[in-house]
Amino acid sequence: MAEKPQPVKVLYCTICSLPAEYCEFGPDFEKCKPWLIKNALELYPNLLKEANEKEAEKVSEQLQSAGISSSADGAASSAQPGNTSSSKQEEVKRLPGGKIKKKEKQEVVIEKVVRNRRKCITIVKGLDLFGIKLSDASKKLGKKFATGASVVKGPTEKEQIDVQGDISYDIVEYITETWPAVPETAIFFIEDGKKVPAA
Repeated sequence: MAEKPQPVKVLYCTICSLPAEYCEFGPDFEKCKPWLIKNALELYPNLLKEANEKEAEKVSEQLQSAGISSSADGAASSAQPGNTSSSKQEEVKRLPGGKIKKKEKQEVVIEKVVRNRRKCITIVKGLDLFGIKLSDASKKLGKKFATGASVVKGPTEKEQIDVQGDISYDIVEYITETWPAVPETAIFFIEDGKKVPAA
């Protein structure tokens, strides 16, 4: 009689939850490397060499920085690049697949679009970045200017407020009065394809 086939035991990475053979194709292979060196070195024999090289580089950098930081000027110059890199790390956000997404600037963009030669639509983008609910904002804008206002998804798949009519002349003052969290310096118009500050 033939023996029953036994199930295959698969080693899963605790970091990315993929099988160890597929870690290199996962979202962040760099985070998985220490775990792979410890648990699945036979699958990635080059990782140990890379880890040793990196440790040697770190030690040499520490020795160099210790020699440089003994002078007061060197300490001041080494402190400045560290501050800039930490601020850049705050602006950058990692997405699955290793993609990098930058934080959006908090700004309100107002654009006037003409359709059918006469009709105008004023588009307000970016109010949600200030913590304002777009549905409430569209109701207030519609009541204030006695027009139709709705929340729609724009061409970039981000929600924006479409207000019927050309209200760009009064909208800046109304936004700054109604929502004090939005400063006038953060409001911009788009005129002839160029971003122009409202202030």
